[in-house]
Amino acid sequence: MIPLRDNIPSDRTPVVTVGLIAANILVYLNQLTLPPRAAVQFVHLYGLIPLEISSGDLLVPHPVPLYATVFTSMFVHGGLFHLGGNMLYLWIFGDNVEDRLGRLKYLIFYLLSGLAAAAAQIWANPDSKIPMIGASGAISGVLGAYLFLFPNARVLTLIPLGFFYRVAEIPALVVLGFWIIVQILNGAMTLGAQVGGVAWLAHIGGFVAGLVMVVLLTGGRRQLHWGDRLL
Repeated sequence: MIPLRDNIPSDRTPVVTVGLIAANILVYLNQLTLPPRAAVQFVHLYGLIPLEISSGDLLVPHPVPLYATVFTSMFVHGGLFHLGGNMLYLWIFGDNVEDRLGRLKYLIFYLLSGLAAAAAQIWANPDSKIPMIGASGAISGVLGAYLFLFPNARVLTLIPLGFFYRVAEIPALVVLGFWIIVQILNGAMTLGAQVGGVAWLAHIGGFVAGLVMVVLLTGGRRQLHWGDRLL
């Protein structure tokens, strides 16, 4: 299922969400300017390598402090579809979470979700030398928050049916519930595997962290009461 848009309007411009999308796009455009070998090196320099974090030993010299790669890795992508898919989810679901939490809290929430996602992946594969890149761990936290805050929102969704496609409005609970089940199933099958591909455990870690944090930040309240404006 591919979400296209939701039916929850934002009360104000999602400055942080737009800024995060712009930052990811700019980093990717910079990657495109690099020759192939330098582009691969860029991933190793700014991506998160679990073995480096778990052991504290460098496999390659980084232009940033080692533990800063936890955050720089969130803005590096492996291709146009990788970037496009992540930014689509962030655009659809991020604006409403930002609206609910407020800009500063939302930015901190986003980064902490990414941190939790990285921690989950390192826990699952502490000896992996494969760089972990992409915003999907942090965005998974946004999805967890959205699921809690807006479970009854309607999401216009593209549903593949073999060679055909159908577009339908589906409750967010179903769309995001299906999404996290897919992550859990795939994560269980790849736990401990030393292969590249999707960091399923990072998605699960980010999602759970986002769900827990949004409950704490909102006091468990799903709806924004009149006059309760957050800065």
